[in-house]
Amino acid sequence: MLDREPVIDPDYSGVTVPGNIAPMNFIIREKGGHYIVKALSANGVQLSVKSKNGVVRFNLKLWRKLLKNSVGGKIKFEVYSKNTDGTVSQFKPFFMNVVDELIDPFICYRLLYPGFEAGGAMKIVQRSLESFYESSVVENQLLEDNCINCHSFRQNNPEHFLLHVRGSKKGTYFIEGNRVKRMELRVGEMTSNAVYPSWHPFGQYVVFSSNKIVQAFHMGPDKRNEIYDLNSSLLIYSVYNNEITPCSIMDTVNTVYNETFPCWSPDGNHLYYCSTEQPKEKFDYKNIRYNLIRKPFDPGSGTFGQREVVFDANKINKSVSLPSISPDGRFVVFALSDYGTSSIWHKNADLYMLDLSTGKVSWLALNSNEAESYQSWSSNGKWIVFSSKRRDGLTARPYIAYFDSPGNMGKPFILPQKNPAVYDKMLETFNIPELITGEILVGPRDFARASERPRLKANWVGGKD
Repeated sequence: MLDREPVIDPDYSGVTVPGNIAPMNFIIREKGGHYIVKALSANGVQLSVKSKNGVVRFNLKLWRKLLKNSVGGKIKFEVYSKNTDGTVSQFKPFFMNVVDELIDPFICYRLLYPGFEAGGAMKIVQRSLESFYESSVVENQLLEDNCINCHSFRQNNPEHFLLHVRGSKKGTYFIEGNRVKRMELRVGEMTSNAVYPSWHPFGQYVVFSSNKIVQAFHMGPDKRNEIYDLNSSLLIYSVYNNEITPCSIMDTVNTVYNETFPCWSPDGNHLYYCSTEQPKEKFDYKNIRYNLIRKPFDPGSGTFGQREVVFDANKINKSVSLPSISPDGRFVVFALSDYGTSSIWHKNADLYMLDLSTGKVSWLALNSNEAESYQSWSSNGKWIVFSSKRRDGLTARPYIAYFDSPGNMGKPFILPQKNPAVYDKMLETFNIPELITGEILVGPRDFARASERPRLKANWVGGKD
């Protein structure tokens, strides 16, 4: 036996997986003319696969049996390679941990090419995590090639979500069950579109940031793009009353803030978001740094209290973006980078976790040497999905990690595919992965029909603190 594990791609050695995950297919990156893989549970269930080209694909039915018999333990993988001279090499076995906390059965993400200009083919896709079934939710080819973005679910619910469409079919599309409603939310005194959304857990409110977004491009090879806000503010939309209102105008007498990336606490009593002083004329974007802020909220009156700094990133010369709160309300995961509004093009962007009960901030072991961003939680709080550019530094891929505590997390694994070579062939990037508790009931034709209907205009209500 060789005293090393085989090189496999994706690297699934040592990962922690749920008991309902799709087959973890992989490629053996070792020389050989023939391969045999044996996957064994602790109680003796065995699954064998033969391959001539190193591509290992497990039968779905047999894989599920293997998973069921491995929950609470490990799957052992033995890999054998038959060499061209007829000799057989056996590699050191590797293992996968299988836990009894299930993951939500579907994941939803946007697929687009990693360019910077508007347009181009893009779609929002739902994919089963228990199999390889996938389907398009909305495709921009049916919407005159307009940009589709910023999908957001209410507490992982596939029957309550929204997304934006820009251009000739513009509007915010609200989905309830199998119905699609097209709304116009840029009304009244708003100078920019509603952009980043967050649903109140009770469903009667959505908070949006209204952002004037600018792109800049770097000359050096290490950085490609810089995305930042000239100004941004928070708005609250009442779904039941069809009214949109500024959340705040000025929190102190002399300071105006940029506010973006809103996120509700699971009990609906606090709104978290990222904030920095609004930049002055001739500002240096490298000095833009956001802190994590929260405000108390009264769901009955729809009003907010005073802002409170939860994590002062500026003190350590860092910038917070994209906060996401665990379903039990205890932990906040956010991306932290050296500066700027958006972390997705910052190579040094890592994910950190704030324990709201202790105030302790921890760097998460799931990070890599490339950008991590767009993290979100499973409905049971045991899994975190996030985008990572660790494979090639350019295209984001969805990774999943088991969460037990900030100091006890599973090694992250890339979303398994029927063809494990797909990530080498795909040019599209995976954007905003979200775990959902079931299948979305609407499809591209439903959005196309909704785009032909007039937009329902929201009512503007004056500002209030």
